[in-house]
Order: sequence, then structure tokens, then C-alpha cells
Amino acid sequence: MKLSMLMPVYNEAATLDTAVKRVLDARYPCEIELVVVDDGSVDATGQVLESLDDPRIVRGRHERNRGKGAAVKTAAQLATGDYLLIFDADLEYSPDDVAGLLQPVLRGDAAVVYGARTFGSSTAHSFWFVIGNKLTTFVANALFNSWITDLHTCLKLMPLELFRDLAPREDRFGLDTEITGLLLSRGIRPYEVPISYKARSHEEGKKITWRDGVEALRILVQIRIRQNRGGRGA
Repeated sequence: MKLSMLMPVYNEAATLDTAVKRVLDARYPCEIELVVVDDGSVDATGQVLESLDDPRIVRGRHERNRGKGAAVKTAAQLATGDYLLIFDADLEYSPDDVAGLLQPVLRGDAAVVYGARTFGSSTAHSFWFVIGNKLTTFVANALFNSWITDLHTCLKLMPLELFRDLAPREDRFGLDTEITGLLLSRGIRPYEVPISYKARSHEEGKKITWRDGVEALRILVQIRIRQNRGGRGA
């Protein structure tokens, strides 16, 4: 088994070197590659990426900023693994949790695994950040008669071919919501594994805003409507 870890980056020069080294230094129960796509950064992200020397790194670049979702989709096109896992470069997530996400797959218990965050005073930067996540997760569960606890976790592990078959359309942060909506609309219920998490504030570079929460609700409703019309959610 080979795992492709997809890392979209945009103006992450301050954290990219550390993030990549943490990913590559972690221990995994399988072969990995790290696919890093620079989404049109205007800081030194490109130079930092080029300076990294490891044969497991696969590089991609957008000449202009197209959005996190577009960068993830480009990374998925470049990936050569059996499974993929989206992983941010902002140091909010720990690569040490990845081995735990792989265990249900290796045991044959699940094909799709999510890393579920437990929010507390040291892991959430604001009240509204947590409430927004819980609200959109609740709506997803209500629309698709499911019960997941963390719709917006970055750590989504699934077969590469399944991701490609989902054919997500969203180019920005909405891809995160769309992936889950498409999975749930097909009756695929992610297996959830607890993970550690340390949220950044907006002052530290967090890019998500309340508008992304509204967009998430739109995407979920749109997928549900398409499902009702007889489609597969795609």
C-alpha cells in the first residue's frame, strides 16, 4: 500500500519547511509520497519548496491563485498512491496521527477514515469557529441521515480512485464540504478516529471566515437536491 499525502500551500513560507519535515520524519506503516502544490503564492513559498530535498516530494504549481480546492485536485492528479490524505502546511495537525488513521484501512474495517477533532480551550481559537463547524456538521447529518462529528477536518483518508470518481467541482474551501457531501450522498460513512489539533487564529494566518460556513451550507443543500433528482451526488 502507498499513501499520497496532498499538501496545498498558499503563502505558507513561514511554516512550509517545518510542516514538510514533520510529515517526512513521522513513522508510517506503509510507503508514502508528499505531493505539494503551490497555489500561486506571492511570498517565498516557491523558493522554500524548491529547496526541500527528499525523493518522496512531488511538486506542482499554479501560476495564479486558484483556491485550496483546485490545489488539492491538482495534487490528486499528480498522486500515484493507492490512498490519499489531505494535509495542510499550517501546523494545525500532527502527522503523528496519520498512522492511527491508517489502522482501520489496514485491518479491513473501513476504506474512508476521518480524523475527528475534539475542541477545547487549547484547540479552538474562537467560540464561533467551533459553533460554525458543529452547525454545518449537524446540517450534513440531517440532510443525509448520518452521524459524523467533524465535517471540516482536513484529515480525510480515502482511496485515490474514489476521490477521482467523486469528481468534486469546488475550487476553494468548499471542496472540503463537497467531498463529505458526495460521500454521504453515496451512503459512504467515514470511520472516525480521534486526532490532536491546534487551531491558528486569523492573526496567525487562518483563512477561513463565516462566509465559508454559509458556502458550506449551500454546497450541502445543492448535493442533497441533486441526490433527490436521482443522481449519485456527483
